[in-house]
Amino acid sequence: MKYFIIGAILLFGGIGFIGWVKKGQFIEESVQEIALGTASEPMPISLEPVVAEPEVDRIPQLFATGSKQLSIVETVSFTSRVPWLKGRPAWISDYASHYQTSRHFIARSLNGKADYLTQKIHPGDRFNVFKQGKDIRFHLLVDLAQCKMWFYYLDGSEKVLLKTYRVGVGKKDSVSTSGSLTPIGKYGLGEKVAIYKPGVIGHFQDQEVEMIRIFGTRWLPFEEEIDGCSEPAKGFGIHGVPWVVGADGQMVEDVSQIGRLNSDGCIRMASSDVEEIFAIVITKPTTVEIVKEISQ
Repeated sequence: MKYFIIGAILLFGGIGFIGWVKKGQFIEESVQEIALGTASEPMPISLEPVVAEPEVDRIPQLFATGSKQLSIVETVSFTSRVPWLKGRPAWISDYASHYQTSRHFIARSLNGKADYLTQKIHPGDRFNVFKQGKDIRFHLLVDLAQCKMWFYYLDGSEKVLLKTYRVGVGKKDSVSTSGSLTPIGKYGLGEKVAIYKPGVIGHFQDQEVEMIRIFGTRWLPFEEEIDGCSEPAKGFGIHGVPWVVGADGQMVEDVSQIGRLNSDGCIRMASSDVEEIFAIVITKPTTVEIVKEISQ
């Protein structure tokens, strides 16, 4: 009987350990990107006490190929013959996979502007990638009261504020813990990211809809609860503002949704902002921390 009890304890302990390990798996690029392999799990990040920082914009330093670039990136020159790929010429997707950097990120650096799709390249062209061997993670801190988001990178113990954004958040809800349809707590972003263009049809609330009218041009889902979460992760995410038909009959983004508490719980961003964040974070572990209000 004694050995039976000991065996049972070891068995259930092993099952629990396996479940814990599986929970830690994190994002890979899944839309218009080649698979980059499993990144390390998003560790709980303590930013307490949460205090507002001055607004900055260091994003250009991620893509600049000059001397002012940030320490987490490096500039490489394109050549189709590389030592880490045998048997065929290399392409941008191969550089993306090797350096765990999205093709969208490479395209913006290559093009010298916020063009994430054009990938025309010639031998000797220079562009930035994330440095190998660094423990690079990203952290998004959202203030529901101010409708603001602070975007950080973490490199080991170093934490650097990259940019501050205006966002839209959930409608007020007196029943919820957060006081809003947007939950509070720390969540890990998931792998089922998406890119939407005009004409792309999908299902939303059991109806076929043009997805850009609901989610804008990008979708970054919450995947797991990390710490202090008031709601499960499923169904929540970060996406663009809805697009509507403008006065000229053309589709345009409804930027009036930014800075307001009027979503069904997701965090909304202007197209230029969500496309920027998407290009940067989708190959690295990323945590979203949502608070009611940040101390000033």
